[in-house]
Amino acid sequence: MFNFGDSNSDTGGLSAAFGQAPYPNGETYFHTPSGRYSDGRLLIDFIVESLRLPHLSAFLDSVGSNFSHGANFATAGSTIRPPKHNHITKWGQPHFFRCAACSILGLPNKIPNISKKKLGLFQNWQIGEVFGKLLPKKDYFSQALYTFDIGQNDLTAGYKLNLTTEQVKAYVPDVLSQLSHTIKIVYEQGGRSFWIHNTGPLGCLPYVLDRFLINPAQIDKYGCADQFNEVAQYFNQRLKEALLHLKKDLPLAAITYVDVYSVKRTLITQTKKYGFENPLIACCGHGGKYNYNRYAKCGTKKTINGNETVIAKSCNDPTVRINWDGVHYTEAANKWIFQQIVNGSFSDPPNPLKMACRRSRMDH
Repeated sequence: MFNFGDSNSDTGGLSAAFGQAPYPNGETYFHTPSGRYSDGRLLIDFIVESLRLPHLSAFLDSVGSNFSHGANFATAGSTIRPPKHNHITKWGQPHFFRCAACSILGLPNKIPNISKKKLGLFQNWQIGEVFGKLLPKKDYFSQALYTFDIGQNDLTAGYKLNLTTEQVKAYVPDVLSQLSHTIKIVYEQGGRSFWIHNTGPLGCLPYVLDRFLINPAQIDKYGCADQFNEVAQYFNQRLKEALLHLKKDLPLAAITYVDVYSVKRTLITQTKKYGFENPLIACCGHGGKYNYNRYAKCGTKKTINGNETVIAKSCNDPTVRINWDGVHYTEAANKWIFQQIVNGSFSDPPNPLKMACRRSRMDH
């Protein structure tokens, strides 16, 4: 398996480059920070476990890693297309420094007009010139499953630049054009099986509600913001259309579109039915209506009376919570989401995960 994505499937990329995600990240399953922005396993972890593969190591975390079964190129902060030149992160660094791994394999978040030449590092890696026996065998690349879970940051990037919802929707076709181009490049490198998630309900994320919501009238009866969910749904519809075109352009590919939006929306709107609570309140955070403060994120420490103290702590029981830190989901929520999608009920074509590497008649 080879995964491409943002922080929703980052298993250590950003941590390898910029330092470990602090405790209590990882507290539930790994019992220590594990490079994941969650209390435990992510959706990608449950996917690889179901295929009886070891958890995917982050490509940037190459020391001591074994990539013979695949690799994870997801990195927190990743976007599909290049961010605006004036988009600066909280560290004062250009955004692309946070996503070096994605660009290596073709997600052009920092490289416009990506070409084969710019994939040279991946090609060297692919033929084993870098890590030798710790890499997959050459024929594994055509047999592997390539998973994509990205796009959320492309949408929120527009709101960070104070664009209107219509302006954000206007650049979605360009974003998806670049994603399609990337998939074609992977196909040219031998990739044949693609499992592609759409993006979740942005308007139900505490950090979106805290940072971007201006008009309270936009809140629906579940507490989510309609305009941001509308943008996510627009992105998803156009993504589905783009994948239909790709199926025609890539006749040997098995492409599966997975509607995680609907699954996440169901969990958030029917929380009690499935044994969860407080769907819009972050488990790990500090203050505010949603227990989210972008200046005091999960694990943030502060010196109080000469002692360093964690002020953004986790809740008492993450196993009954949906949102972990205002942006990402808890392990319990990720597991529930995985259980809904694994059998193909939310896929197009409706193939279960174990059949994702085979083309169905509907793919033709």
